[in-house]
Amino acid sequence: MQIMEYQDIIRDWKQKKFKPLYWLEGDEEFFIDQVTAYAEHDLLDEAEKGFNLTVLYGKDTDWAAVVNACRRYPMFAEKQVVVLKEAQSMRDLLKLEGYIDNLMPSTVFVVAHKQGKIDGRSKMAKLIKEKGVLLSTKKMYDNQLPAWVEAYVNSRELAITQKAAILLVDHIGNDLSRIANEIDKLLVNLPAGKKIDEGDIEKYVGISKEYNVFELQNALGQKNAEKVFRIVAYFAANPKAAPIQMTLPALYNFFAKVNLIFGVKGGEKEIAAALGVHPFFVKDYMAAARQYGPEGAEKAILLLQQYNLRSIGINDAGVEDGELMKELMYKVMN
Repeated sequence: MQIMEYQDIIRDWKQKKFKPLYWLEGDEEFFIDQVTAYAEHDLLDEAEKGFNLTVLYGKDTDWAAVVNACRRYPMFAEKQVVVLKEAQSMRDLLKLEGYIDNLMPSTVFVVAHKQGKIDGRSKMAKLIKEKGVLLSTKKMYDNQLPAWVEAYVNSRELAITQKAAILLVDHIGNDLSRIANEIDKLLVNLPAGKKIDEGDIEKYVGISKEYNVFELQNALGQKNAEKVFRIVAYFAANPKAAPIQMTLPALYNFFAKVNLIFGVKGGEKEIAAALGVHPFFVKDYMAAARQYGPEGAEKAILLLQQYNLRSIGINDAGVEDGELMKELMYKVMN
């Protein structure tokens, strides 16, 4: 069995190293899409694609059509490529066992199985491990995302400041496809060699470097009332910038992590590991812990739970989101 990362599969393909089966599965669709797109668009020359590229969709095909495509011989080329997308939607997927047990060496068969994995105890899973290359993906942890952004930008021959990477992740969340799309849009607008900073994020992605949840979180952690209410006023005037239903869970997670600090023994390294955050954030959490103490952090968590319910109309008389936020911020800091 070969278990490979998506970059390694594409690197091998660029070096003309092929296996007859690539099984791509798991919950992180971005990595699966990267390999699938390369197989569909770059494995064959344009002249070869007409006769030697077959793309099938699990919901629209059956095992017999897939096997027939895979068993054809290439025409005017050394290899043919068969891509099966949305394999998780194929009702008779397990009937591919026979083909996987006897793969055609002249076919590169790429299977994209998203939204989970096939049963590891099944005969199919055992055959894949024995005969093919397996890419098994899972969602990245939030504290891994800024480093992933930096690596992705570097792969595009650009650089990004740490704060700009964090700002991008904080705004978009754990969605690698959206993050990559925003980075690719930046590449179109920035000169070669430019280091992406917060100003570029603000200008081209539409995230304010001063008025965002990340900055509100830090200001609240420092009990900087002037900055807190300035940001809240901006949110009230620009509801799409940070909807209350997105802002409150982010602040709740912040104070939940602050509360964890009081049970951690050790320094910044140990705290970062316990909280599951990027080390860049640790000082902000520690500063908030000093400002609030255990009782203040717990109070903030309870208030955020209460106001989250009010924001969706429970125990609330229809107060505007902006007024709710002002009221909450005052109570948290006092």
